[in-house]
Amino acid sequence: MKPNSAVIVPVDKLAQAEEYILSKVQNVPDTAVVLGSGLGYFANQLTPNVTLNNRDIPHFPQPTVVGHEGKVIFGSIKNANLIAIQGRSHYYEGKTFSEITFYVQLLSHLGVKNLVLTNAAGGMNPVLKPGDLVLLKDYINFTQLEVLPAEQIPQQIFSERLATIAKSVATELKINLSEGVYCWTIGPSYETHAEVQIIRDLGADVVGMSTVPELIVGAYLGLNILGISLVTNLAAGIGATPLTHAEVQAVADEIKKPYSKFMSALIHKIIISET
Repeated sequence: MKPNSAVIVPVDKLAQAEEYILSKVQNVPDTAVVLGSGLGYFANQLTPNVTLNNRDIPHFPQPTVVGHEGKVIFGSIKNANLIAIQGRSHYYEGKTFSEITFYVQLLSHLGVKNLVLTNAAGGMNPVLKPGDLVLLKDYINFTQLEVLPAEQIPQQIFSERLATIAKSVATELKINLSEGVYCWTIGPSYETHAEVQIIRDLGADVVGMSTVPELIVGAYLGLNILGISLVTNLAAGIGATPLTHAEVQAVADEIKKPYSKFMSALIHKIIISET
């Protein structure tokens, strides 16, 4: 079966974006990391070689959500080269799946092999607390929107090799890294108490408004996928305070240094494992 034409970006558009990038960048790294809401501090720890604005790259969608800056950074961490996508687009912004996953398809077109997807998420599992990191092992598409037909989605979405690396880094740094299931909702509103109960009953540990379209398309394209959620708030009915985007930003800001240390070590180890 042919890929869903509503999702797959035409090759000529990817080629135009690639041409622009290669006019600015000499070498394209094998590994890319996507930074979710409030997680841009990690990008500031990179040694930047070239920083591109989304709006300057042909056909690259511009994010509109606070905390998503809209930059593509070609840089290095501990002398290991990588790409950092600082800011993503969401379905609730009125974007199509081809726009949401444009950067994933572009990275694949550029020859990237490893894609680390991070996000800020609400904690559904009562044992989780704001500031915890969760290694994603599966996902729930609560939206019931078809990103790709089921027969086109690989059964093995997440890379076991990258997951093993993440666990080893967490052990070395003495950082608690749980494993869990991510539930994708459309947003931009937070879940009601009833929805939280349903999502918990389905087996989700964290919930958010991104990531699933990207990991589906990335896996379809053959990328090695690693997903990590930063728990920035507790879902409705679990936490005692009202949920706000400011809370998400505040928690991300509070944990930015240990989170950045973990991400730096993780990305470095992924990259050197390729050599």
